[in-house]
Amino acid sequence: MSTPPRSSPLALTVLALLHFQPLHPYGIQRLIKQWGKDEVVNVGQRASLYRTIDRLLATGLVTVRETGRDQQYPERTVYELTDAGRSTMRVWLNEMLAAPKQEFPQFPAALSFVLMLAPEEALDVLEQRAATLAQTLDAHDKSLAEQTEVHGLPRVTTLEEEYLRAMTAAELDWIRAVTDDLRSGRLSWSFEELAGFAQSTGQQALSGRTPSEPHLDPQ
Repeated sequence: MSTPPRSSPLALTVLALLHFQPLHPYGIQRLIKQWGKDEVVNVGQRASLYRTIDRLLATGLVTVRETGRDQQYPERTVYELTDAGRSTMRVWLNEMLAAPKQEFPQFPAALSFVLMLAPEEALDVLEQRAATLAQTLDAHDKSLAEQTEVHGLPRVTTLEEEYLRAMTAAELDWIRAVTDDLRSGRLSWSFEELAGFAQSTGQQALSGRTPSEPHLDPQ
């Protein structure tokens, strides 16, 4: 077997679902959506699922169990987990749970350049985000209540949604605090002043100097 592929949320999900039973790609995609795992795994494009399965197959983590032929459906390949796939899944799961990973989501990247907007513009877009987060938080609450109170699912099956709800609530609280500061004027800036600072640090970067290094004219 060649070197196993790097872990990814989708690859882990495929191995985990195949742990329960052999499945074809359509069945995997359908289960991901039925179980609500599409909240944490991007499976919107089936092509990405097929590419992931191909990588798992090439590295011996899954194998072909059978190829089904039915007049009502296209030919479907059913995959099953190998022993190597089962052990790799546990390694990936332990690593993902135990070790925080440096990720680069869009929102913090955009926040690092919010100074490009005027304070009143920043207030407007952040209030829009807060409204969306409030709706998302409400949806998480309804979903969790339905899964536990209506369907009687054990809590362990909804931990990822609990986490998403907690992260959404924390972000919403923080954004509301920032928008309060923007609205009151406690947080404000001038783009012209910041642009001057940016140009100064940019020139230092081009010259290879850090802000603490003095500029020495050649003699």
